[in-house]
Amino acid sequence: MKISSIETIPLRIPFTHGGPPPAFAGRPRTTMDTLLIRIESDAGLVGWGDGFGALIWPATRLVVEELVAPLLIGAELGDPAAMSQRLQVTLHNLGRGGPTMFALSGVDIALWDLAAKAQGKPLHALLGGARRQSLDAYASLLRYGDPTLVAAGVERALAAGYRQVKLHEIRHDAIAAARKAAGADVPIMVDVNCAWRGDEAVENARRIAAIAPLWVEEPAWPPEDHATLARVRREAGVAVAAGETSVCAPDLAQMVAAGAVDFAQPSVTKIGGITGFLEAAAAAAQHGVRLAPHSAYFGPGFAATLHLLAAAERETVIERFFVDLEATPFAGQLDVVGGRVAVPQGPGLGVEPEPDLIARFRV
Repeated sequence: MKISSIETIPLRIPFTHGGPPPAFAGRPRTTMDTLLIRIESDAGLVGWGDGFGALIWPATRLVVEELVAPLLIGAELGDPAAMSQRLQVTLHNLGRGGPTMFALSGVDIALWDLAAKAQGKPLHALLGGARRQSLDAYASLLRYGDPTLVAAGVERALAAGYRQVKLHEIRHDAIAAARKAAGADVPIMVDVNCAWRGDEAVENARRIAAIAPLWVEEPAWPPEDHATLARVRREAGVAVAAGETSVCAPDLAQMVAAGAVDFAQPSVTKIGGITGFLEAAAAAAQHGVRLAPHSAYFGPGFAATLHLLAAAERETVIERFFVDLEATPFAGQLDVVGGRVAVPQGPGLGVEPEPDLIARFRV
């Protein structure tokens, strides 16, 4: 079976989240952008991938169409991990992160989807088999910056059935408001998106410790400052999570080897797809670091993360952006119900994007 075509499909889906548009990369964010990658075989099978979208998707799309597609079209569909490694070696001079790795991540997911469909099995069967049929999901709130709006967002998430909540706040009054709204027993995570440097990161993490968070996420700038992450762990009295911005699996492996984190957060759409995720997860396990993957997306990357965590030895909660989208690419096939999301059991990822939604939201 050979690869016959590769197509990129950017989607732009409007959303609201109960507050003003949050800032993202210096711009107000009002849409969730997804770059679907569709790979078809000469046998008529279709695999779906998800290269990190957001504002960077035009560059990711260019890499797929101009660099990756010519290397894959006409190739025999073999072991997806081996194919991905060959692509990384071939393209490494063009960058080990950013759009190059985002493109390779999405293509890798599609190759794994195809490989599982060729065998008529769900993806998790190729990963060792599912140990669980559904997963707890936590509500990942976008940044509000206002204590009243934060409290309201937490209350809405709990009313929707979520039992854990993540904030993206840096103001201490907003973080305290979330704890007050949630009560003492609800696990709260605080992602500050690399807001502080050095001593400031340690001191602010100490203040956040007052609300007893499950973890503080990315407390230090730059994200490669493993020494400060390790200091926060030692001195602030909180668990540290990071890894979303790791540019590749070896980069995340260096982070866990440095004793920088309690929770490793590989992002399947950024770190090299399923192949890169598995490599990162193995490094985390070697150093006794728990997985808490970044999965703030709604396309094939979210489905792939579900399969990876279903097959993981240790059960892990999955991240779900808590926003109101006009629609999702899978039209309700991966909804969170009562705080849990079911693992698809069909061949491959087990879900297919809805053609009508692609037509409606395609850029």
